[in-house]
Amino acid sequence: MKVSGTDIEAILPHRAPFLFVDSAEVGADGVIKASHFWRPDEVFFAGHFPGYPVVPGVLLIETLAQAGGVGVKLHTGIGGFFFLASVNNVKYRRQVRPGDLFEMEILTLRGSDKLIKQSGKGYVGGELAVEAEWLCIAAEAPSIAEAPTPGSV
Repeated sequence: MKVSGTDIEAILPHRAPFLFVDSAEVGADGVIKASHFWRPDEVFFAGHFPGYPVVPGVLLIETLAQAGGVGVKLHTGIGGFFFLASVNNVKYRRQVRPGDLFEMEILTLRGSDKLIKQSGKGYVGGELAVEAEWLCIAAEAPSIAEAPTPGSV
């Protein structure tokens, strides 16, 4: 099953400008494939770096993790929120720039109702840009009453 657009928004709690998955699907082998087009008007490009915009590395990791979350939810039906708990073995191989199509391939190494360990790779034009492993904690979505308000944390 392939999802995109509002179907992604029905799966992930993220919203623009912090939603970095345009499409995703899970193959019969469990491999998650996803993509995101880095628009030249992304807000962070103005400051990272003026005159030579580059997608920040932490956003590439976030993008991989978001895609992994979509895939897990599609494949297993586990609900709630996924919170990054650790990120390991990160390697940046090339820069990702405005106008690049970032294509991802993610494997779920271990999964349960509480923890999801994944590894992933991100490519631009078939060239490896980043690879990493991460662990997420699955939790029920907080109700509005439980969610912290700005300034209360």
